[in-house]
Amino acid sequence: MAIAKAERLMNLALCLLGTRRPLSKRELRESIEAYLEAGSDDSFNRMFERDKDDLRELGLVIETVENLDGEVGYLARRDSNRLPPITLDAEEAAALGLAAKVWQQARLAGAASGALQKLRAAGLPEGVDPYEPHGALEPRIPVHEAAFEPLMLACRDRRPVTFDYRKATAARPEPRHVEPWALECWRGHWYLAGWDRDRGAERVFRLSRITGKVRTRSGRYTAEVPDVVTVRETVAGWAGDITDRSALIRLRTGSGYPLRAKAASSRELGGGWDELEIPYGHGLDAWLVEFGPDVVVLEPAELRADVVDRLRAVAKG
Repeated sequence: MAIAKAERLMNLALCLLGTRRPLSKRELRESIEAYLEAGSDDSFNRMFERDKDDLRELGLVIETVENLDGEVGYLARRDSNRLPPITLDAEEAAALGLAAKVWQQARLAGAASGALQKLRAAGLPEGVDPYEPHGALEPRIPVHEAAFEPLMLACRDRRPVTFDYRKATAARPEPRHVEPWALECWRGHWYLAGWDRDRGAERVFRLSRITGKVRTRSGRYTAEVPDVVTVRETVAGWAGDITDRSALIRLRTGSGYPLRAKAASSRELGGGWDELEIPYGHGLDAWLVEFGPDVVVLEPAELRADVVDRLRAVAKG
């Protein structure tokens, strides 16, 4: 059904763009096979009006013209449907070329290659790679998670999805029903921001913790998509990078180097333990649990209680 409609829209667009005079409904019906197969005039009229509205929504400028006999005709003038020439300076061309080269996975390689060819035509020098002289490193965004592609398409098409998600401290994955908003890479990991229908709140999911297949669902979004989705800020806050408090922990000597790198202060306690003051933000309890018996939370009491609860949940399986 989708292929048939796309073909019908394409044929209608070609007819309207290829004519020098307005074409009536009758002439368009006789020129397009799908319209000839319409069962009745009413069926054809409904189909034609929907197709005309769809083409206009896609950006095609369709004029309605009435001749001297009162007959209505349609056409799409080429000059009204032609984009102005694109001119790029060296920096703009370099930025767009760099964006096209970033993607390395096979699914987007063809699109990126085609984009680069168009950039060459728009002003990117053929024999010059504007980002090569700036260093030996070439930026890449690795995508290893199978969930990336279906989630990227779901974000683009605004389609709800379901998937199984395993928290960092959970023994088993849980089903999630999400309205996806945006994907973003932060510190080498991909994250999805969206509306969690089960919890009725915005959530951020790390793609490497999605298990099984991502399945799309029919229906519209129930929550409004924000104009700006702050994936990095949300993840940074959960990781403790954005904080206005601190926590005091005891850390086994010679372990927990990521915690030591974040510490505002540190002192030796003796007996194989050190005392650290570290930033305290949302999600710090989940991070501390990953260090197991090498970490003991001293204060605040709420953080200590959260860590203990998580450890007990893991122990129960």
